[in-house]
Amino acid sequence: MKSQQHYLKDQTQQNAAAVVKGIDQDVEWGEDILMLGLGIVMLSSTFAPVAPPTIILPLVALTFAITSSLARRNYHNIERKLSDSMKYLNSYEQAKLRPICQVFVDQPMGSLAESYNPLKNLKRLAKSAIGGILINPFWLPIFYTMGIQIIEEINLGVLNRAVMRVEQKLSPNSNFNRES
Repeated sequence: MKSQQHYLKDQTQQNAAAVVKGIDQDVEWGEDILMLGLGIVMLSSTFAPVAPPTIILPLVALTFAITSSLARRNYHNIERKLSDSMKYLNSYEQAKLRPICQVFVDQPMGSLAESYNPLKNLKRLAKSAIGGILINPFWLPIFYTMGIQIIEEINLGVLNRAVMRVEQKLSPNSNFNRES
C-alpha cells in the first residue's frame, strides 16, 4: 500500500491550512517517536538488577539509533510531502508556506548513512569517546546515538516553531481548526 504523496486530501479553498495541519501532525508524530525512545531509555535502569550493563547499554544505544532513524525518515517524508503539495497550490498559498519551506533549506538533513558514519562526524565521535573514557567504554555508542537523537529533536523543534508561526498567520484569515 503506497502512502499519500502530499498533504492535500481534497481540493478546498483552504489548501494552505490543510498542508499546515498535515505537517503539524507529522511533526508531532516525529516528536512522539523521539519521546518514546527517551522514555524507553529512562526505563532501562529498571532492568539493572536483572541484566548486566554489557546487555543493557548496547540496547540503550540501539533504542536511540532506532528512534532517531525513524524520526529522520519522518523528517524526510515531511519534506517530500510538502514539496509534492506545493505543486497543487497557487502562488499566494505557496507564499504563506515559505517559512516552513525555508526550514528545510536552512536545516538540511543528510542521509542516515552520513549520520552514522563516524568518519564524517569526527566532532561527535570525539565527544562520545571522551564520555566513554570518563564513564565507561560501553557508553561510547550511547553518546554517539544520543547526539543524533538531539539533532533530530532540534530540527523538529525548529520545524514546529515555523509551523506555529504559519498557523498564527493563517488563523485570523481562515477557519483554521487547531486540533492539539
